[in-house]
Amino acid sequence: MTSVALGVGVAASAGPAADAAEPRRPATARRAAAPLAVTPACSGHETPASIEGPLFKPNSPARGDLITPGIRGVRLDLSGVVYDTACKPLPETLIEFWQCDQNGDYDTSGFSLRGHQYTDSRGAYLLRTIIPRDYWGRWGQRAPHIHTQVQASGGPVLITQLYFPDDTQAYGRDFAALNAADRLLNRACTIGLSGPADDRYTGTFDFVITTKV
Repeated sequence: MTSVALGVGVAASAGPAADAAEPRRPATARRAAAPLAVTPACSGHETPASIEGPLFKPNSPARGDLITPGIRGVRLDLSGVVYDTACKPLPETLIEFWQCDQNGDYDTSGFSLRGHQYTDSRGAYLLRTIIPRDYWGRWGQRAPHIHTQVQASGGPVLITQLYFPDDTQAYGRDFAALNAADRLLNRACTIGLSGPADDRYTGTFDFVITTKV
């Protein structure tokens, strides 16, 4: 894949930490690393879209591991499969991830906790990252979430946000209360989470996207 459709969003901004929004630009990436085992659960219903926010940055690094030396926080291994609406896995699908850190801050000068990858021959991806923290923004207090853009070759871009279960334990935060107060949260975009084990969570989320413009 050598080009990506424009991702347009309105958005949520906030001091040093906020969401993201500007046009998606072409990027070249290597394939995702071999993913963790996942349990396919395709409903055929498209994954709900969400806002992009004001802190999206184009031309992120091609990588599936966002744990760089300066990153601290509760580790998360997130894996899944990208399907079309007929529940067919989609190889070579571009997925962009960006998020804030354990303090609720986004990196606006570099590409910390930002990256993109392509799904493998089974339509699978694997992301190694941390659980982000909540923060205050234009839309009020945001629950912890991970931004994503997903696009099959030649198809439209799905822009959405992934959230965490109410019983998630990280940074001493009350995830149930944060989730309940976030008016942008969509429970259909909740990561399936297990753990923590050895100070690390394992998560799964399967995307369902349309391939027709």
